[in-house]
This record gives sequence, C-alpha cells and structure tokens, in this order.
Amino acid sequence: MWRGQAQFEETRQHLQKQPVVGQWKPLAPSNRGQELQQPEPSAKDSAGGDENQSVAQLNVSRLRSSSVEIREKGSEFLKEELHRAQKELKLKDEECERLSKVREQLEQELEELTASLFEEAHKMVREANTKQAASEKQLREARGKVDSILFAEFQAWKESPTLDKSSSFLERIYQEDVGPCLDFTKHELSELIQAAVEQNTLTIEPVATQALPVVKVSAIECGGPKKCALSGLSRACRHRIKLGDSGNYYYISPSCRARITAVCNFFTYIRYIQQGLVRQDVELMYWEIMRLRKEMSIAKLGFFPSEM
Repeated sequence: MWRGQAQFEETRQHLQKQPVVGQWKPLAPSNRGQELQQPEPSAKDSAGGDENQSVAQLNVSRLRSSSVEIREKGSEFLKEELHRAQKELKLKDEECERLSKVREQLEQELEELTASLFEEAHKMVREANTKQAASEKQLREARGKVDSILFAEFQAWKESPTLDKSSSFLERIYQEDVGPCLDFTKHELSELIQAAVEQNTLTIEPVATQALPVVKVSAIECGGPKKCALSGLSRACRHRIKLGDSGNYYYISPSCRARITAVCNFFTYIRYIQQGLVRQDVELMYWEIMRLRKEMSIAKLGFFPSEM
C-alpha cells in the first residue's frame, strides 16, 4: 500500500471511531497534493445527528422561553416596586407638607405669644415703676417730715447736751430704742442693768475657762454657763456682766449681750458729745446717732453677729 493510501485509511478509521455530529470537513491535502473526498454519512449517523440537533434546539427554545418569562416577571416586579415607591413618596410628601404647615402655625403662635408676653412684661414694668416712684416720693416726704423733727430735736439737745432723759431728743430714743432693747424677761435685773448703763458702771467680759459657781443675790438668779440670767433660757453663755462694784456675775446669752452692747455704744457716743470730744459737723453727729439707733433696732429684734 502506498504511503498516501495508508494515511487515508488511518485517518478514516480514526474518524469512524468518533461520534458523528453535523457534517464532515474536508481533510487537508496529502503530501502528494491529492484531495480526499468526504465520505457519505450513514443512515444511522444521520438519525443520531438529527436527534441531537432537535434536543439542542428544544433546550435553546426552553432557555429562551424561561428567559422571556423571567424578564416579564422581573419587569412586572420592578413596575410594582416603582408604583409602591411612588405611592410611599407621595405619602411622605403629603406628611412633610402637613408637618410644614404645623410648624408654620406653631411658629406664628409662638411669635404672637412672645409679643404678647413682652407687651405684658413692659406693661407690668411700667406699672411697677410708676408705683415705685409714687412710693419713693411718699417715703421721701415722710422722711423729710420725720427727719426734720428728729434733726430739730437733736440740734436743740446739742445746744445744751445732757443725759437727762427729760429732753425731747433722749425721751424719744428711750421710748423707741433703749427701753425695748433692755426689756428682758427678768424685769428686776433689767432695771438694774439700765441703771448701770446710764451710770457707766456695767462691765461685760468673756467667761473664763473655769466657770464660777452659780449663786443667788437678792432672789435674782445669776444663771450659769448654760443658762442666761436675763432670759431664763438654756443657752450657751460665753459672756457675763457685773453691775458696779458688786462681786456677782450674771451669765448672758449672745442675743442679750448684743442688745446690751448696742445700748452701751449709744450712751458712749452721746457722752463724748456731752464732754466735747466729738469735733464734727452737726449733721455728721446726727447721722452717727441714727446709725447707733439702727444697731439697737436690729439687736432688739434678736439679730447678732455670729462671733458673739
């Protein structure tokens, strides 16, 4: 067998072993330039090829049908989602519009309320200022009348200063300040204290570490470190007083001490005026006496410094 024929036979046998799908392709020319003819497919091969082609076409048709169905369903789903989103967006727009109207209404009401409050506040301020101005005017007029009387009484006393309480100046102060300040529960002891203050014979001193024993003199209780001799109340008494040259001490509470001290300060100042030791203008003396009267008024109400 010549070489070309042997190669042809080998190629034909090899191709017969492969499944036949579609048509044969022409073989490449041999080395001698000869061309091989395509063999005719057998009836069996043709039947198998048609069947395979039908199955492939059926699969392609099914895939196309499924693809079309999927696209249709996807398109329908997207349309529904779009419609739902548009509906929700419309509802949100309506809700935003409603809230915007509510906000505008609230802002308008707030502005009206603020304006009304400011107007009412200004009205109240104007009324308060008017009332305050009227009250201050009345107070100035009243003070002018009172001050003029008090100042005239002081000037009359200053012309001939004396500690005699029969003068109009001292009589007023005794009645309004000195008497109420030295009016304690123990009236008998209160009178003795007032006399000692007028005579400048009263002594006030801190209580020593070793407290003196409690004694009684003329049925007047002297009290003790924990009981006030003037009020009779249980109080921490950090000071005691002595009247004149008596060796008896009376323990007093901080409140009672403040009242006695305020009266003593007043009498000390008017003594300095009487003795000619105060070299000030008459008006300055008068206002210093008013300050001392204020101290007596505060003390008789029960107020006293915390260090007492």
